[in-house]
Formats: sequence, C-alpha cells, structure tokens
Amino acid sequence: MGPLHGVRVIEIASLAPAPFGCMVLSDLGADVLRVDRPASVGGEAVMDPLGRGRHSIGLNLKDPAGVDVLLRLVETADVLVEGFRPGVTERLGFGPDVCLERNPGLIYGRMTGWGQDGPMARMAGHDINYIAIAGALDPVGRAGERPVPPLNLVGDFGGGGMLLAVGILAALYERSQSGRGQVIDAAMIDGAALLTSFIHGMRGQGLWQDARGTNLLDSGAPFYDTYETADGLYMSVGALEPQFYAALLHGLGLADEDLPGQLDRDRWPETRARFTEVFKGRTREEWTEIFEGTDACVAPVLGLGEAPAHPHITARSGFMDVGGLTQPAPAPRFSRTPAETPAPPVRAGEHTDRALTDLGLSREEIAELRRCGAIA
Repeated sequence: MGPLHGVRVIEIASLAPAPFGCMVLSDLGADVLRVDRPASVGGEAVMDPLGRGRHSIGLNLKDPAGVDVLLRLVETADVLVEGFRPGVTERLGFGPDVCLERNPGLIYGRMTGWGQDGPMARMAGHDINYIAIAGALDPVGRAGERPVPPLNLVGDFGGGGMLLAVGILAALYERSQSGRGQVIDAAMIDGAALLTSFIHGMRGQGLWQDARGTNLLDSGAPFYDTYETADGLYMSVGALEPQFYAALLHGLGLADEDLPGQLDRDRWPETRARFTEVFKGRTREEWTEIFEGTDACVAPVLGLGEAPAHPHITARSGFMDVGGLTQPAPAPRFSRTPAETPAPPVRAGEHTDRALTDLGLSREEIAELRRCGAIA
C-alpha cells in the first residue's frame, strides 16, 4: 500500500507544483482528497499524471458553508496543501491559524513561487522568473548565447513540488516526536536556489566561471555535451573522469590520435570540432551499439515518446499505463512497502457525496449544501 498508507492529505486544487508534490505523496500511499472548484465539476477526467491517485470533492470556498465543510475535513486530516498567493486562504477563512486551531497536529503546506514574505511575495510569476532570480537560469545555455529555459523542471517541479513533498515528510516525522503540526513555506525561488548548491561550491573553489558555456557541466567541455549523428539525432557524452574519457576516445576510434589533453581548456574548441566530425559519421543506433556496455558514459538522447521503450527502463518498469496514458511510474522503490499502480485521474467532484457521508452528514444536509451552492 506504500509507505505513506494511512496519511490523509487535503489538496486545494491548483496548477503544476503543488499537484506534483501531492502526486508524489499519493504515489507513496497517502490518501489524497482534492478540493475542486465548482466551475470545474461536471466535466470529464483530464488524463494528466499530476492528478492520478486522487479522490475529489467539489467545494465552493468562497461560500462560508463550503469553508465550514473544508474545516470539518481538516479535523481528521494529516496534511493540507494550498498553492494560493500569500494571504488568500486567510481571507477565505481557512488560513493556517484557523486550521491549526481545529487540528493542532495538521501539517499546512504552502506552495508559492516567491514565498510567504519578501518584497515580491504577492507578485505574479512563473518558473522562468523564479529560477532567473535564484541564479539557476543564467548558467544554462551555450557560450555567447542567451540563457535557455530548462523546461519548467527546476522551479515548478524540482525546486517546487518535490521540495514541498520533502518538507511535508519532514514535518510528519517531527510530528511523530512532538505531536504538533506546523506550517511549511515551500517557495520555488528557495528550491531553485537550493538546487544550485553544487555549482556555488565549484564557484567558491575557483572551478566555475560565470560566463555560461565555458565550464565542465554547461557544454563548455567537449567531453560533457551532446553531438549530432548521421541521421540528425543526438548522443550524450559525460566522460568526465580520465578512465571514462579514455573509453570515449577508444569508442570514437581516436585513442591513437594526437589530440589535446583532456583538460586543456585553450584547445577544447579543437577537440570539440574533432568529436563533432566523428559523431556525424554514424547513426545514433550505430553509436549506441558501439558504446553499449562500456564505461565511456555515452548514451543516446531519447525523445519523450522513445524513453519508455528503452530496454533498461522497461527492465525496471520505469513507465506504466495509467488510464490509457503511458507515464512515469512511482519512485523511489521500497523493498517492504512498495507503491501500488496509481489510479487514473478522476472527474472533479466525483467523490463529493461519499466524502461528506464519511464526515457524518445526512442525505438532507448534503442536498441543502448543494442547493445553496456550497458544494458541487
């Protein structure tokens, strides 16, 4: 049933980072009840992996009666997650103080871009803005070119939803010692900055230059980059250590060629030009076969549609079919409490009546709440 079996989570519906964090919790066995807006109730289920494994209740949180239902749910929950701008839940009547008064053991997770305080806290923003201010965007790109957004993986998901999930797990553990809940301020700007810790360390040691595309890990080094193949596809190369670099040269047929030294930065362009020429001589499949089973740290660059079929990924069941959509499987793996196959996303509000019945509301009370627009 997963290591979080028995943990009850209330998720206030939002976009991307918080749903990802709640997906991780659900994948690991938590019972996640998503609170959807009335306007979204009634449509078909959206086949979005971020919504898998949930139950859903339709509540009007702008109606005091709807908020009262939410607070009743809070009384028996372990975690509440919201992704509003600072101050919104307080204004609606279910801020941390109110919820913790109802349930002193509640973990109240707040997912924002800029955090709960600071001069930018109430401004709008997106992943690209958070990682820009955090210093995580500027190093990404090639020399002499503009920074390249690394999708929305660094802010929304790595620095956002994943950090939120880690914070919730830490707070649950602390509660097991103290018996008390607390509020988690999970901000994408903080998480994105945290992800750059290693680079700050290299910079502090004089091993990293601020000019993008000139370092070991940012496409500056010819032995840590991608190369186009004869069929217009790409191979990835990460041969950092000397023994791996030697295996790379052997696979490329360059072991006996008089190339510059691996760490001769002044001649990196010369080495890159030679690697580029050689990789263009064969297809991606041919290079994959050549480097298969070696320690050259060379692997094909697969597309999103190709990755699920790679032999290593299939051997580990890294992807699965959920509701007709191929998507990443839950991770990490547990030896004694493995995660179950996630349930497909549900229609917004699909479990409203069941959730209210579990709260002890009668059929008549549920009908009245629906009549006055507090639930959907």
